[in-house]
Amino acid sequence: MANYVLVPGFWLGAWAWDEVAQELRAAGHQVRAVTLTGLAERAGELSPEVGVETHVLDILAAMDGWEEVVLVGHSGANVPVTAVADRHPERLSRVVYVDTAPLPSGVAVIDFNDEATQKAWRAQVGDGCALDPPAFEEGEGMFAGLTQEYWAQISAKATAEPWGAVTQSVQRPGRIPATPKTMVASTMPVAVIRELIASGNPAFAELGTPQWTFVELPTGHWPMFTRPADLAALL
Repeated sequence: MANYVLVPGFWLGAWAWDEVAQELRAAGHQVRAVTLTGLAERAGELSPEVGVETHVLDILAAMDGWEEVVLVGHSGANVPVTAVADRHPERLSRVVYVDTAPLPSGVAVIDFNDEATQKAWRAQVGDGCALDPPAFEEGEGMFAGLTQEYWAQISAKATAEPWGAVTQSVQRPGRIPATPKTMVASTMPVAVIRELIASGNPAFAELGTPQWTFVELPTGHWPMFTRPADLAALL
């Protein structure tokens, strides 16, 4: 049986993992879902000082007392999850990236978006310290599989993302630890990911190393809502 630490992506709290955690616990595993500082029930802790390193400490706190952990990160949580994986490989049996992947050294989440999105985000935040959640909606692509029920739940519970988590990056080591890593691909077929790796795209270079495996779970960007039992089974 494994020890799972589940880290939600932007705008979400530990609540996002409820159904996945229930499935894992029913199978006999131990699970801790994390609410990162400044979000969900911890929204009152939001401040301009909250950023990636704050969230790294949150993840390490969730791992406390467990010698070996399967660390699971969704979407924008890839930055603090990657920092933990780089710095504490001896604590991890595997790292799972749910519809996301580690960013290169010095690249923040905002940098991985197009210029129009970056401009819109900066304008929306202004002099504040948090990025409001997007308008979650039913549809295709990123939003595929979201029922009206889930759409309403996400819209009601989502909270603003600390701006530091959006704009801050981490410096990656020259030698990435060989911890086994798996990507659960939901919005992009694995065949396309392999093409990007083969093309020499620097953002995908790390994914071509031997420690990486890939599994497909076709749905939208939030499989913990749209296919929780299937996601738990893959984990």
